[in-house]
Amino acid sequence: MKKHILSILTALTLAGGAIAAAEAPKYIFYYIGDGMGMGPIMAAESYWREIRGEEKPLNMMQMSVAGWTRTFSASSPVTDSAAAGTALSTGSKTRNGMLGQDADSLDVTSVARICKDRGMGVGVLTSVAADDATPGAFYAHVPYRKMFYDIDCALAASGYDFVGGAGIQGTSDKDGAPTDVASRLASEKVQVLYGPGAIDSIGDGRVLLLNYEGSRPWNVGYTIDSIGSQTLNLPQMTRTCLAHLEKRAPQGFFMMVEGGNIDHALHGNDGGAAIKEILNFDEAIGVAFDFYLAHPDETLILVTADHDTGGMSLGNRALHYEAKLGLFDAQRISKEEFSELCKGLLKSRRNYTWDDMKEILTEKLGFFTVVPVSAEQETGLREQFEKTFHERNSKDQETLYASFNAFAVDVFRILNDAAGVGFTTTSHTGNPVPVFAVGVGADRFKGFNNNTDLPRHILDILNGKDL
Repeated sequence: MKKHILSILTALTLAGGAIAAAEAPKYIFYYIGDGMGMGPIMAAESYWREIRGEEKPLNMMQMSVAGWTRTFSASSPVTDSAAAGTALSTGSKTRNGMLGQDADSLDVTSVARICKDRGMGVGVLTSVAADDATPGAFYAHVPYRKMFYDIDCALAASGYDFVGGAGIQGTSDKDGAPTDVASRLASEKVQVLYGPGAIDSIGDGRVLLLNYEGSRPWNVGYTIDSIGSQTLNLPQMTRTCLAHLEKRAPQGFFMMVEGGNIDHALHGNDGGAAIKEILNFDEAIGVAFDFYLAHPDETLILVTADHDTGGMSLGNRALHYEAKLGLFDAQRISKEEFSELCKGLLKSRRNYTWDDMKEILTEKLGFFTVVPVSAEQETGLREQFEKTFHERNSKDQETLYASFNAFAVDVFRILNDAAGVGFTTTSHTGNPVPVFAVGVGADRFKGFNNNTDLPRHILDILNGKDL
């Protein structure tokens, strides 16, 4: 059996008591915008201010402290989500792909685990899979992030009060046969509920809230796709978890809330969807911010990102010193869903013409009406349409979470160019990411941090240590 070592965070923990010092926060909210670099944030802020006409800044930008953090892993200047999640949860660097273990493959302890062991309530939420890398880093210890069965077993055994997400992925093996994850959850007295309609059925015990049965487990759906009331969303899950923890853990609690869909949109270089996901994430931050305003002397809110995805910029070669973010209001479909629509057309017995596609582009994306398409661009799109739909001779763009046909790639490149945003990659970058904080001990997060500093600061604040 592998030896379990004390992590840096465990070494910082004081024995006994739910809260170590009178001046320590009673309530801790840890928000992680997956892939949310400063470029996407500024695009969302500009859209919020100029297109929505909002006078108040985003919730995250109303916080009293702002800083930066580096994101490199133990194996690369460009981290993946598993290594970044491990650093943000445990204070230990690890290699890309590893979860809850350090670079020497030894288990390390998350700040959530420490809070739970000290008698606090714990909630872990995400808009993607509840056993994905970032949430998993707060309760699991595996050498590879896709060991979903082991991650789900760790979830069941964690004792955490509330876990929420799109689904879990370890309920069947590679051959599709069911595993014993469901029975493990039942034996640990975890109430498993599906969809928004089940929220009123939440009891007093442990809860696993997932999207409706039969939905894709890796993503609740994009805000821009008008996912509707039958689908969970992050602000709703945040309010639900908060209400549950207030009842179950009045002595104090720790909540980690991940905006996972931000990363999915940025991997796809979908500027409009990314902006709407950041606004959705910021609405979830507003739930904690309102709570903080009612409990200012007992609350700490920390907002950051695990890494930057896509290298998204506000400003591009097409528009130079202009941006026309209002064009994204004509976008009624994510790039991922548009690509799925195109794949459906390819499977159809009907022979779709260019005029048919132009109607779809106008209806779904505002092309040729709101979004200008030059004669040269239309010629290029039509040529790609013929290659993709008639000649069947185009190559898909593969990203971490989706595969996009070549026509969809060209369509969204035109949309991004017209709106004034740009991308450098469909993967992660090594850019630093922002940190925002407010409440008890927030000053610790000023300046230029390493990602491993953030959970250490949380423990220092809980332990009442001075700067």
